[in-house]
Amino acid sequence: MFTFIGGIILLIVGYFTYGKFVEKVFGVKEERTTPAYTHQDNIDYLPMNTKKNSLIQLLNIAGVGPIFGPIMGALYGPVAFIWIVAGCIFAGAVHDYLTGMISIRNRGAHLPELAGKFLGKFMKHVVNAFAILLLLLVGTVFVTSPATLLQSLMNGWLSLGIILGAIFVYYILATILPIDKIIGRFYPIFGALLLISAVGVGVKLIISGAPIPELTLKNMHPDHAPIFPLLFLTISCGALSGFHATQTPIISRTTEREGQGRKIFYGMMIAEGVIAMIWAAAAMSLFHGYHGLSEILAEGGPAAIVSKASTMMLGSIGGTLAILGVIILPITSGDTAFRSARMIIADYFNYSQKKIVSRLWIALPMFAISFALTKIDFTLLWRYFSWANQSTAVIALWVGAMYLFIAKKNYWIAIVPGIFMTMATTTYILNAAIGFGLPLNVSYIGAAIITAAITALFFRAAIKARSQALPLEEDITGWNSVA
Repeated sequence: MFTFIGGIILLIVGYFTYGKFVEKVFGVKEERTTPAYTHQDNIDYLPMNTKKNSLIQLLNIAGVGPIFGPIMGALYGPVAFIWIVAGCIFAGAVHDYLTGMISIRNRGAHLPELAGKFLGKFMKHVVNAFAILLLLLVGTVFVTSPATLLQSLMNGWLSLGIILGAIFVYYILATILPIDKIIGRFYPIFGALLLISAVGVGVKLIISGAPIPELTLKNMHPDHAPIFPLLFLTISCGALSGFHATQTPIISRTTEREGQGRKIFYGMMIAEGVIAMIWAAAAMSLFHGYHGLSEILAEGGPAAIVSKASTMMLGSIGGTLAILGVIILPITSGDTAFRSARMIIADYFNYSQKKIVSRLWIALPMFAISFALTKIDFTLLWRYFSWANQSTAVIALWVGAMYLFIAKKNYWIAIVPGIFMTMATTTYILNAAIGFGLPLNVSYIGAAIITAAITALFFRAAIKARSQALPLEEDITGWNSVA
């Protein structure tokens, strides 16, 4: 219990200390006008207040990630708490803040465009394809998983096809309509539901004296799966997730002032870390040890853990509300996944989105592909998701490090987690059966060599970019503010 409570306290303290330090390193310019005003189109670019942006950002990045990932990571034991706390403060929140703030400085640009600017034009094309694939996979899975949960909750009262169709209709509307029409109105309510349900479970864990295990570095995994690199890919949302890099630019286009960025980007990642701690603790303490947890996961996956834990902690009514929250979560990440994909494609082809017909030309083919994916078994492709997700985070961290290096600021806040996760993702793909299938020791050596090479290439490119005075932000000189 002390480890659990101490971890949450550290996350909160981290926001007020390291978060403030990261903000100071970046150098907020309160007088600089944000894209919400300079590019206002009342579709994707429009100013919204901090509270609304924060709750939308939380739901954008959350999905079922900070619940399902920590539940799976709980199999490793209390060592998972270390990754959630340290990863969130020093990697995930830094990743989200830098991605959001650099995007604000560059007219709300998405990761592919930022990668092209700071890591080279070739990376723009690579990251663009990577991001679109990632978002389509996320969007598709976040259609099927909530549809299945809803059908189960309603005891089969509606067919799966009807529920899928209804979710697709909602996704289309959320993707093409102005952000304040659906997302801006309903997300704050959904965000409150997410926070209330998580806090409810957390408080009940403390009050009931749940046997939450104390910190140990011992690997508790029933199958003895190695902590490194698997834990760092199993728990992504709640510690560090590349999916967030595709979502933060949505809110960078609606942020009123740069000074709001720490609360919106860094702060909401800390909130996600707290949610991850709660669900990891619930999974570790409520199911008679790690073998019991493993058995329930084998039977019904993380959704079964959520259902059982919610009912045990909050009763039938509170448990049902918590389950509804878990159903809403993937929907609120699925719609912004498709919206983000539309924006990335539009930016890539420099295709104006002011007219609804222009948005439909991009959105409808995406949904046709996604609908087709729901009809086939793409389990094998989805197995690459964890690696692709964390590889995207690696790219975003290297972009942040490059920005800070060129600006002659403390780039180590991005490069240290960037190097660590480069090592983790490379080790995984070298060792995994879906990768190269090399022995683990060989994978460690190979990953170390590749990571060292990437780091050397980074410094070479960074020194060159600094000498050429690569522009760090969009020039808005002469723009007359109406803010």
